[in-house]
Amino acid sequence: MLVVHVHVQVKPEYVEAFRAATRANAEASVREPGIARFDVAQQADDPTRFVLVEVYRTAAAPAAHKETAHYATWRDTVAPMMAQPRTSVKYTNLFPDDAGW
Repeated sequence: MLVVHVHVQVKPEYVEAFRAATRANAEASVREPGIARFDVAQQADDPTRFVLVEVYRTAAAPAAHKETAHYATWRDTVAPMMAQPRTSVKYTNLFPDDAGW
């Protein structure tokens, strides 16, 4: 499995709107066959910072996710809300479910 952490900082006046748009995207994303998990976390000491933890079943699943209408809607809706461009870090899952570890 592929795990992606997407780091987002939003402008303070957009925190609630970002939460709403991101929840709608997450609810649709977890119904995609290639997504095992899609978590959204808000930083406790800075409510303008979020991490999306996306767990994909296959290497092709992230590209399929980016082709969905709900992703495009989310991307276009939240772009002006961001204080800086979002970043992502990709991880290979080792446990559970990795027979090679």
